[in-house]
Amino acid sequence: MKLATYKDGSRDGQLIVVSRDLSHAQYATGIASRLQQALDDWNFISPQLQDVYDLLNSGRSRHAFPFEPKQCMAPLPRAYQWADGSAYLNHVELVRKARNSEVPASFYQDPLMYQGGSDDFMGPCDDIRCVSEAFGIDFESEVVVITGDVKMGSTPEQALDGIRLVMLANDVSLRNLIPDELAKGFGFVQSKPATAFSPVAVTLDELGDAWDKGRLNMTVQSTWNGRKVGMCDAGPEMTFHFGQLIAHLCKTRNVRAGSVIGSGTVSNKGVESKPGKDGKTRTDWPKGYSCIAEKRCIEVIQDGKATTEFMKFGDTIRIEAKGKDGTSVFGAIEQGVVQA
Repeated sequence: MKLATYKDGSRDGQLIVVSRDLSHAQYATGIASRLQQALDDWNFISPQLQDVYDLLNSGRSRHAFPFEPKQCMAPLPRAYQWADGSAYLNHVELVRKARNSEVPASFYQDPLMYQGGSDDFMGPCDDIRCVSEAFGIDFESEVVVITGDVKMGSTPEQALDGIRLVMLANDVSLRNLIPDELAKGFGFVQSKPATAFSPVAVTLDELGDAWDKGRLNMTVQSTWNGRKVGMCDAGPEMTFHFGQLIAHLCKTRNVRAGSVIGSGTVSNKGVESKPGKDGKTRTDWPKGYSCIAEKRCIEVIQDGKATTEFMKFGDTIRIEAKGKDGTSVFGAIEQGVVQA
């Protein structure tokens, strides 16, 4: 099934059930008013929400109304926890190569992860508000899961059983603030503003064979200022699947229902060309990129310097994933950049 949260003037909004084709929705009145309630008692509440979903898809709901993504908050408007990984090691390799440094061997055995702010998520169509373009405004297209309770010390296989919903995210980054923060040795704060999420969150059964042991085998599309810049495959090159990411998080503590875990920037390897007349090869990235920082790293590797600028006020970003039939699975994140 597909779930969303409509704006109603409160911090947590109203839980709605959305039809498979994202055309209609119905309030979950009498079942659960907020998504967190459903997550806290998933085994009891989710079958009732499924009944509403089945009615919507059959066209038999008497309380259906047209679904409007612009009225959506994040599916979970504020969460107990937001932990973002860096599961695509190609992204890390590009960043390191652009700096002429090696990727530590431990990075291939143990996921990178940081704890982000979860008290003020953005809806899919909310503006990205920033004080200054000089901060280096960047989008990051990601796949995200929402969990139920996962016990401390769970294995990756056990952690997979804790996944309740899947969605997309734009994990906005302020690139020019990152170096000074990381130099302190204590992680991101100011350089990671509010994260935006897709209109709907989707249960695993809706994904069919696109969900494969903790990986989403779909193409994540990133469209910047109307130009498609990324068509990145989210599944095959995800070094650490979501079970491994969650197990990393719960190694020394419980993970509670309503925790949100991100994949990090979806990233694909480049393709090396055959040697030319000069005997040299060139690496190209035909699937594009899911964040501007990666594009800039590619430019440094190819041409010796970065030329693509970060986002400006007035820019737009659209992030979406479509099924085999060409229809949007999670709805689209569509945001503009404005000055705060």
